[in-house]
Amino acid sequence: MPPPVKSLGVRVTTTSASAPIISGVATSIAAFLGRALRGPVNAPIAVSSFAAFAQAFGGFWADSRLAYAVQDFFLNGGTSALVARLVHPDARAATIALPGGVLTLAAVSPGAWGDALAAVVDDHVSAAVAAQLGLETSDLFNLTLRDAATGAIEQHQDLSVKDSARRVDTLLATASQLVGVLGALPPQPPAPHPPPAAGLTVWTDPQAHSAATPGSGADGGALEAADFIGPGLEPARGGLYALDHAEIFNLLTIPPYLAPGQVDVDAAVIAAAASYCEKRRAMLLVDPPSGWTSAAAAVAGVTTLGATSANAAVFFPRLLEFDPRTGARQDFAPGGAVAGVIARTDAQQGVWKAAAGAAATLANAAGLSLALADSEIDQLNNAGVNALRSLPATAAAIWGARTLQGASANAQWAYVPVRRLALYIEASLDSGLQWVIFEPNGPPLWSRMRESVSAFMLGLFRQGALAGATAAEAFFVQCDAQTTTQADIDQGIVNIVVGFAPLQPAEFVVLTLQQLLASRG
Repeated sequence: MPPPVKSLGVRVTTTSASAPIISGVATSIAAFLGRALRGPVNAPIAVSSFAAFAQAFGGFWADSRLAYAVQDFFLNGGTSALVARLVHPDARAATIALPGGVLTLAAVSPGAWGDALAAVVDDHVSAAVAAQLGLETSDLFNLTLRDAATGAIEQHQDLSVKDSARRVDTLLATASQLVGVLGALPPQPPAPHPPPAAGLTVWTDPQAHSAATPGSGADGGALEAADFIGPGLEPARGGLYALDHAEIFNLLTIPPYLAPGQVDVDAAVIAAAASYCEKRRAMLLVDPPSGWTSAAAAVAGVTTLGATSANAAVFFPRLLEFDPRTGARQDFAPGGAVAGVIARTDAQQGVWKAAAGAAATLANAAGLSLALADSEIDQLNNAGVNALRSLPATAAAIWGARTLQGASANAQWAYVPVRRLALYIEASLDSGLQWVIFEPNGPPLWSRMRESVSAFMLGLFRQGALAGATAAEAFFVQCDAQTTTQADIDQGIVNIVVGFAPLQPAEFVVLTLQQLLASRG
């Protein structure tokens, strides 16, 4: 009961909500896997523009389609991407031997990019820092690093090989984006470089700096299936499973990587990626194989893609685009562009809207690798292949929204927007109901859960995400003694059943969510 009001005016009090509000999760974070010129390996990096991608991963490269897919994503309306760089095992990091041969540096990531690195050592150190560390000034050195390819320069002052707060391996590991220490620390610091000769700089006088050992960095060979799904990669969070480092992603694109020409993806990788997307509540966007040179070939080949998952969709044909590196027009896989259109549609209309139709135009496309007749588009849709078509006002647009189960229009998850809406609801409820874990399992908890979930579903209904003239026709929420039995309570489990009517088809889709409670009873 609030205290009595003793004076005139406005009085504000705070009360706890009867049930926590559930917020919707992100819907259009696109993940990309592939080769890049530089950047961390098996560590997804979030980028919000193509410029950010180029800074982290090196931009366009003749030996990889990754950058092109990422560019298409952002050009078509994408705003948030996760990029994981993968390498073949023969990739190597460049090395730099500092003067005296006592300390060797290695580029922070493998690739020939590291061959452009150079380092300068000097002994203009701080006596005050040395005294503070309990060291001699002769124990300290300064290190200046330069990447000749980008012009980036780093300066690291008062480093030491001695065990101290300025130990060189520890400092570089946290402060350098260019190099780290290779091997064990020597007992003595590296010798300083001589000053540059008259008329030269430290970077133009080869005696005044240490360059990377020529050829020590290597990009490695073309990727293979084993680089995505090989033995030991899943527990190590490598390859495809590097995305385990990411809390959430909604769309997955694996640009073609197979040599020669980076034109295809292994069926085994597609199968594993589709299965992984089912686990992560994401959608895999599959690019058409190079052998699909006609609509008939696509219809016949869809069953050999490697997956029939409701969490995957394939798009055909390929896009014709101008290569920013060469200016030549050539065909590119559509996955990145499709992901961008999906993200754009989500932002404009919602995850429940199909990213298809006249508004689903593909920016940056100069045309399509194959023109499709209306009859061929019908055949493709019936086979679960989403057609890309030319329109009078645009070079290309998405003209299909089927999952790989879409060959049967009666399948529960035949349509991409229906599947994505279900994934969105599942993920949002799973995230928004974490508070129940430490609550007593009984009618008061069930009532609060029903209230939270019903409010979330009502919000979707009011946004036009669900079919039905009334909320009762659009969804139902059940959490009671029927969904959570005494046996469930004894095991610390609470179950909630949510049904909703998607816009197409209009029948109910039923989801059952289960939470394990920290306490029982």
